[in-house]
Amino acid sequence: MTKATIPYSYDNPEVTISEQDGIRSLHLGGTMVQSAMRIAAPNELELVYTQCMMGFLLFHAKPANMLLIGLGGGSLAKFVYHYLPVTRLTVIETNQQVITAAYQYFNLPDEDDRFEIVLTEGSRFITEYPGAADIIMVDGFDDDCQVSSLCSQDFYDVTKRCLTNNGILVVNFLSRDKQLKTWLQRIEKSFNGHLIAMMAEIHGNLIVFAFKNNPGKYSWKSIKQKAQKLEKQYPLPFSEFVTKLQKY
Repeated sequence: MTKATIPYSYDNPEVTISEQDGIRSLHLGGTMVQSAMRIAAPNELELVYTQCMMGFLLFHAKPANMLLIGLGGGSLAKFVYHYLPVTRLTVIETNQQVITAAYQYFNLPDEDDRFEIVLTEGSRFITEYPGAADIIMVDGFDDDCQVSSLCSQDFYDVTKRCLTNNGILVVNFLSRDKQLKTWLQRIEKSFNGHLIAMMAEIHGNLIVFAFKNNPGKYSWKSIKQKAQKLEKQYPLPFSEFVTKLQKY
């Protein structure tokens, strides 16, 4: 294994890059893998939890505008940029060193008219966000700790207001988080109970999908059919995602 440490400012945690067996990983303030890229396939989603976060496509197949809070190595940003060509993506990242590492080590594309990176704190951006997003994805960690400003009741309330009528909030949690029940209760309150979840891996990440408005009843047959169609468009196991869905 090889490691490289990116220079960082006093205000930001250390950003470390490691490589093993053709996989390049980003670590932030510890040993936990924040992002991973298969060097031979830089635009694919290597980590299972990032794949599962794209499960929102089962319910909203053609988002026009997306917000992503937390860049990491840019895995989700790259996937959206390359596989959803009509989607405009804004990424919010609070750590300049993470942005630098994503460009230097993880093949992050240059900004253009449909891809933008904003250096600011996620909850602050949401509070001041003037537009409306179809999808808001939250993947904000400091090593293995959820960033507190991204799981407050106010944050979830404001996030809901920033979504379009059929919008979806997608949040990545650690299933072993001792405060997970509290975070889920807050989302449930903000989104009037309109949420479902997906366990990415046993004892791993839990992905929550919260709907701004009641999405109505989906039959398993229709969701499975949708999954089969999506698998022809994207290199992701949507049929497997369906088996992981659960109500909360």
